[in-house]
Amino acid sequence: MTSTTVLAPVFEGSGRIEFRDRTYEAPGPGQLQVRVRANALCGTDRAQYANGSAVIPGHEAAGEVVAAGDGTSTPIGTRGVVFLMDYCGECRSCRVGATNQCLGKRADMGFTDDGGYGPLETVHESNFFPIPAEIEIGTATMLLDVMGTSSHAIGRAQLVRPDIESVYIAGAGPIGLGLAVMSRLRLGADVPVHISDVSTWRLEFAESFGAIPVLASDSAAIRAVGRPDVAFDASGKEVARRAALDILGKRGALVCVGHGESVTLDVSKDLLEPEHAVLGSEYFRYDELAGNLELLRANQDYIGRVISHRFPVDRISEAFDVFLAGETGKVLITQEDA
Repeated sequence: MTSTTVLAPVFEGSGRIEFRDRTYEAPGPGQLQVRVRANALCGTDRAQYANGSAVIPGHEAAGEVVAAGDGTSTPIGTRGVVFLMDYCGECRSCRVGATNQCLGKRADMGFTDDGGYGPLETVHESNFFPIPAEIEIGTATMLLDVMGTSSHAIGRAQLVRPDIESVYIAGAGPIGLGLAVMSRLRLGADVPVHISDVSTWRLEFAESFGAIPVLASDSAAIRAVGRPDVAFDASGKEVARRAALDILGKRGALVCVGHGESVTLDVSKDLLEPEHAVLGSEYFRYDELAGNLELLRANQDYIGRVISHRFPVDRISEAFDVFLAGETGKVLITQEDA
């Protein structure tokens, strides 16, 4: 296979996306070339949309293999999703499965190398995860940020609080929504999951998945949540993290999932006396995909409802406008053959 030149969306900055010829080289040893069929928008794409990008963004991609380099064993036509972090597989973190904390990472797909808004994506075979035919290709993107990031955060909480009987989530955007969905699937439908946001639209959408809505601007309503065992911050806002700590029950854990602002701790009041834990949770481990795939198999309709909008790639600018307006679940960019 020789190089291929096709049209791809180039992020110029200031919210301008232009379609230009992009040349993709044939996959090298250990690499696969994926024909992208769907890529979900993420809040972290906002910076590339505003500031421009030297690479084609997109880090929640699903598609099928169209070419394979030497030393690979994945058949042409295999459908799958792309793990964001091109981990080395050899460092201390990777040897224990902590691929999201790789010490020798080769790339972050969509950030340092071309990602899933383009028609093709070249990845190492090690960060491609195959999926079965019964998983709809757009819904397969839920395995990444929505299911993967959220499920990993729940696992982090369970390290210090295995007996979780109540959950509070700050922020009802796509990650907060994923936390609500995965909390119900992993912890059980009987565990109350409260979720707060400033947007009534987002709260109503989260409620349709079984979460209990709380208006973030209503401090009395937040206090009325009670004393949750675990709080997740998906907002990235200091005020939200502070509010979560203030209502957290004894032995509780605050897990910070959203990047953004800081939080100030009173060590005695916030940590020592109540034996609270404050944890960070970054993306997820590649080896968590298999378990999440089984959850997706069993709950495809429920999880698939997180996707509220689908746009063909030639309407990508419109998709960003809709997504950034704040009244969506997950938004997908879909692609057919060029």
